[in-house]
Amino acid sequence: MVKLVAFDLDGTIGDTIPMCLKAFKSAVEPYIGYKLSDEDVSQTFGLDEEGMIKHFVDNANLEAVINDFYIIYQKMHFLCPQPFAGIPELIYELRNKSVPVVLITGKGKRSCEITLQQFGLDGYFDRLETGSPLRNRKCEAMRNLLADYDLKPDEMVYIGDTVSDISCCRFVGVRCLSAAWAKSADLIELEKYNKEYTFQSVCSLKEYLYALLNDTH
Repeated sequence: MVKLVAFDLDGTIGDTIPMCLKAFKSAVEPYIGYKLSDEDVSQTFGLDEEGMIKHFVDNANLEAVINDFYIIYQKMHFLCPQPFAGIPELIYELRNKSVPVVLITGKGKRSCEITLQQFGLDGYFDRLETGSPLRNRKCEAMRNLLADYDLKPDEMVYIGDTVSDISCCRFVGVRCLSAAWAKSADLIELEKYNKEYTFQSVCSLKEYLYALLNDTH
């Protein structure tokens, strides 16, 4: 039986990835003198914003770029003003069923809080696990949650939108439910590695989760 549900943020709770890419480029490019591609930026995903920025900016400009990024990020959130339809209701209903709902994201604490406030989801999660400038810490966060909630790996699921989420979950032993409803989602790749657990709508995920929660075996 599933006793804890964890969500990713970007591309899972909201269609924020295009906005994140645009905000990052707008903050970084004036300091480096050349244009960044989406691939340039996405290769640093898994680190928080400070870690991502360090890949492109020298130490002398690092603090200025980080400050610029958060200002730009907040201003650009009009591009993604709300979460995917059905997500707030799903989280609310899970908590009503006494299921802890947590967030595990590579985003930094500050950008995570900006987005949750914009989406009206601040206070919805029992716990927030945010990113690090040094490493992708999703596996570490999952292990911490299993230990702190005294759970076996098969008693937790993680909902994420990337192949790296699938890999991380398998490494820890947690079931990954792949979110393929964002425009940025790579359905072909998700189904290639996780076909049985790939969902193209929040509604289909909700039905599957409720079936898991009702399974007492």
